[in-house]
Amino acid sequence: MQFSSKPTRPRTESVVPMINVVFLLLIFFLMTAQIAPSDPFEVELPASEGQQPAEGRDVLYVSAQGELAFDGARGEAVFNAVASEELRGPLLIRADARVSAVEIATLLPRLSAIGISETVLVTTQ
Repeated sequence: MQFSSKPTRPRTESVVPMINVVFLLLIFFLMTAQIAPSDPFEVELPASEGQQPAEGRDVLYVSAQGELAFDGARGEAVFNAVASEELRGPLLIRADARVSAVEIATLLPRLSAIGISETVLVTTQ
């Protein structure tokens, strides 16, 4: 009587090390990514022909209705928040395109009075 041996399957490599590497990369990218906070309200930026992008980290938002927001503060509390903040570069002003130039012009002396010497109006091309 002759018994046949079971057919041998080729040994497959484990995918566990590859899964471990993928999870480590995922954790690395999640830990190192900067998650930007959402804007306090929708702002439609005015258009311009400038070529240089605005750079800075501290942003003052001005809505179409003239509402102000800065780092969690709203309304008149914005000026106290800006004054107490140690700014890293110029203060960026993201004003809605429907905000009049007069409103921006009245905002600038108030910012100057609390010690803000450099501001940049953010626009789109």
